[in-house]
Amino acid sequence: LLSSEELRVAAIRRRGEYHLEKPCFLWLYFGCSKKKELKARTVWLGCPEKCEEKYPRNAIKNQKYNFFTFIPGVLYEQFKFFLNLYFLVVSCSQFVPALKIGYLYTYWAPLGFVLAVTMVREAVDEFRRYQRDKEMNSQLYSKLTIRVADLTGHLIGMIFFLTNINMLFPQNQRIPSDMVFLRTSEKTGSCFIRTDQLDGETDWKLKVAVSCTQRLPALGDLFSISAYVYAQKPQLDIHSFEGTFTREDSDPTVHESLSIENTLWASTVVASGTVIGVVIYTGKETRSVMNTSNPKNKVGLLDLELNQLTKALFLALVALSIVMVTLQGFVGPWYRNLFRFLLLFSYIIPISLRVNLDMGKAAYGWMIMKDDNIPGTVVRTSTIPEELGRLVYLLTDKTGTLTQNEMIFKRLHLGTVSYGTDTMDEIQNHIVNSYSQHPPSEKQSSAPKVRKTVSSRIHEAVKAIALCHNVTPVYESHAGVTGETEYAEVDQNFSDENRTYQASSPDEVALVQWTESVGLTLVNRDLTSMQLKSPGGQILTYYILQVFPFTSESKRMGIIVRDESTGEITFYMKGADVAMSTIVQYNDWLEEECGNMAREGLRTLVVAKKSLTEEQYQDFENRYNQAKLSIHDRALKVAAVVESLEREMELLCLTGVEDQLQADVRPTLEMLRNAGIKIWMLTGDKLETATCIAKSSHLVSRTQDIHIFRPVISRGEAHLELNAFRRKHDCALVISGDSLEVCLKYYEHEFVELACQCPAVVCCRCSPTQKAHIVKLLQHHTGKRTCAIGDGGNDVSMIQAADCGIGIEGKEGKQASLAADFSITQFKHIGRLLMVHGRNSYKRSAALGQFVMHRGLIISTMQAVFSSVFYFASIPLYQGFLMVGYATIYTMFPVFSLVLDQDVKPEMALLYPELYKDLTKGRSLSFKTFLIWVLISIYQGGILMYGALLLFESEFVHVVAISFTALILTELLMVALTIRTWHWLMVVAEFFSLGCYVASLAFLNEYFDVAFITTVTFLWKVSAITVVSCLPLYILKYLKRKFSPPSYSKLTS
Repeated sequence: LLSSEELRVAAIRRRGEYHLEKPCFLWLYFGCSKKKELKARTVWLGCPEKCEEKYPRNAIKNQKYNFFTFIPGVLYEQFKFFLNLYFLVVSCSQFVPALKIGYLYTYWAPLGFVLAVTMVREAVDEFRRYQRDKEMNSQLYSKLTIRVADLTGHLIGMIFFLTNINMLFPQNQRIPSDMVFLRTSEKTGSCFIRTDQLDGETDWKLKVAVSCTQRLPALGDLFSISAYVYAQKPQLDIHSFEGTFTREDSDPTVHESLSIENTLWASTVVASGTVIGVVIYTGKETRSVMNTSNPKNKVGLLDLELNQLTKALFLALVALSIVMVTLQGFVGPWYRNLFRFLLLFSYIIPISLRVNLDMGKAAYGWMIMKDDNIPGTVVRTSTIPEELGRLVYLLTDKTGTLTQNEMIFKRLHLGTVSYGTDTMDEIQNHIVNSYSQHPPSEKQSSAPKVRKTVSSRIHEAVKAIALCHNVTPVYESHAGVTGETEYAEVDQNFSDENRTYQASSPDEVALVQWTESVGLTLVNRDLTSMQLKSPGGQILTYYILQVFPFTSESKRMGIIVRDESTGEITFYMKGADVAMSTIVQYNDWLEEECGNMAREGLRTLVVAKKSLTEEQYQDFENRYNQAKLSIHDRALKVAAVVESLEREMELLCLTGVEDQLQADVRPTLEMLRNAGIKIWMLTGDKLETATCIAKSSHLVSRTQDIHIFRPVISRGEAHLELNAFRRKHDCALVISGDSLEVCLKYYEHEFVELACQCPAVVCCRCSPTQKAHIVKLLQHHTGKRTCAIGDGGNDVSMIQAADCGIGIEGKEGKQASLAADFSITQFKHIGRLLMVHGRNSYKRSAALGQFVMHRGLIISTMQAVFSSVFYFASIPLYQGFLMVGYATIYTMFPVFSLVLDQDVKPEMALLYPELYKDLTKGRSLSFKTFLIWVLISIYQGGILMYGALLLFESEFVHVVAISFTALILTELLMVALTIRTWHWLMVVAEFFSLGCYVASLAFLNEYFDVAFITTVTFLWKVSAITVVSCLPLYILKYLKRKFSPPSYSKLTS
């Protein structure tokens, strides 16, 4: 194919090398200029130089920052939090001599540490994103060119050579940009592509080459003709395209209309043969990029709540400082004293809060990844593990997430008799017998009045299933001398080993594979005929006269074939029961059996046939061709002609195919529902399929009604349908993407309000952008936390828009799992991820955050008491190392050990998912719990300071020694009081911290009198103060647990 002398196949990187020559100032200019308007374009074949416009470079970029914006960007993200901004101001104030309270390092060291940790973490994440992008952008592709000098230049208009088994790579090749399909090595002029990363469907799509270029004798003629493609401006819609192909140098000029079947979108994969296409859209203008949203920086709800609490603390700090200055009597430079008081009490807002929480998040992430019950789980966004404990809405994809996308034939029903998986051998025997007794050439001319035998009915049904489809068998011959693998559609051996079936629907493949298993094998198909192999090895040929493809409107597909041996013409049709029930002859079993199969979660298809005479067919063909040529209402006229055939058809059978669910989907969904999580299924699949899976996965329980939202296109229709829906109670909603769009356009608020009351919602035929839009709607209207879970490239926008995105590594690739915050290997793992890890992360962070605040409040209370006793002097109580040690080595380990605490065992949390429901109310961290901690801090701070002042002897130094030691002991005892389940590391942390403090007393001569602290007096005074500060709280906790125990304690007892 590529040996023509005038052609060169040049390797070119996906991003297009020519862009590297652009000078830096141009990049700055283009970066600052306004957003470019999207325009339609004319693309000349093989002549990129004829493009007047500048088009975007064809590179993938998922990075948040570049070299210049990294530091400003990260600093902005940090200082937009009130907590960090406050500390920056406080630290900067220490450079002013009049305001200097202590040593500089006591303020700058913690702040520097927080920023350093954050920057390192962001830099690592950014570098990983850069490496992933570089890997994608460095892929090599083959470009067709006549001149060697053609290696650089515009990508738009370039002709690329793509093969299903590339010369450079052993794996299937992704299409690098949006193209128009010019030519293929397949004789039929068509090829199959996989669109899993675009629309999430793993079935193969048939694409057709432009007939003008497909007919050219040699590949080199693509450069010798003068032709161009006119393409509409870049659009979001992946299912439509309008364009024209024009060849100017022929007489007359050739005009050919281009539609979606002539396009190859970026990120799809060539599945059969060799493909040659011309680039029409690149980079940001490709369909796949336009359908992905920019990732946002996600901030957890707990972080936002703590941010609100720090603002409340700041107001308390200002109020306290003003009270102090007022009591002082505004003497002297009072504003300077006010500032000094603000700095003295600045510990009310502890900077260690951020450090502890960030370290806690890292610990939770490590625990999730080390959990043996959910192997392969990866935490990609380490800042939001607590979100897993606050979810109210779970939005899930269907194909590959809830289902395995593997179809298995389960049931054949003939009206009087039904065959399941265990009785398929009977069908096989009937087929073998019918072909051995009556070869198909001898027509069974029994009178129609005689009731058919079961054997002949099975034979008719299996033959109909084997003929009525759009499946193509493909034979993969072994790699030849060139190392290329060729696909030969016509291979006279028809060997079973290397045959695979290709179709745009996995259901059809399952049906054809089943007919093969019972003895009737599809061995060859082209545009005009297909061949079946009987159990005896005889080849039966059927000529395809007409094919009526499946559409979502007609819900059925038909085919007219002529048997080569008998010349008999038969019209076969299969489709959904709603469409077929009016077409087939009267029967009393179809509706009931369809209902039974649907309840089992099977996808049903009704198969029927009609024998036609030669005259009937000729009459139909004439009318059909006439209708196809009409200019006005072509689709309606064609449909009317086909419908004239669809009358009184003979019902042959009903088939049931199962789309296998992922492991443990039903119990997992049940658990999530019991936990108070509402589940919405958003899928690009058909309405019937989505409804079927919703039932079989128990997303919709058996007792619930399903309201299928009728297709609406106008405001009036939407209004009527919404009113009809409003009258239903406790029923699941099924709605298509188009109807959803109309409802949201006119009645957004009303629709979301009604949908949120449903126990389950199914949205089918959803585009990737619609999925993301639904997530944003829920966030906006309900204010609740959302989680999106998916496994394909089409789920990326939804995953990035949700508060918490979970990706599954599946058959559809790793795109979703790489873009997600958490990546899991199976859907069932989500149960443990939320019920155990989500719950623990939220409860632990809430306890940790409040305890760290308590630690700051207690020392600020002591400072306030101290200042008020000593004539409101703005002098620090503890200085230098005492303050640094208090926040770090003396109390840090026990406080941080709260990240190991748990209120119930993981098994309990999974057994009683109702415990999760409490978390969504946010009771673990609220203004009520915060206020309780504030009161505890004021009580303990007051007791510690007044106690020390009452008991101090002659020197001031004893007050510091007694109060500080009592403070450290109180903090260690308070950690012990807060813990619900002890872990050996907690005990180690308590004793280690106490040991560190006792050891450091020897070195703190400037603060403590060593002779005094070794006396019995010191010991009893410290013990007395500590007991008074802690004992009442222990008594209160005991009484509360006795008379008003929390819900989890009832389970653990």
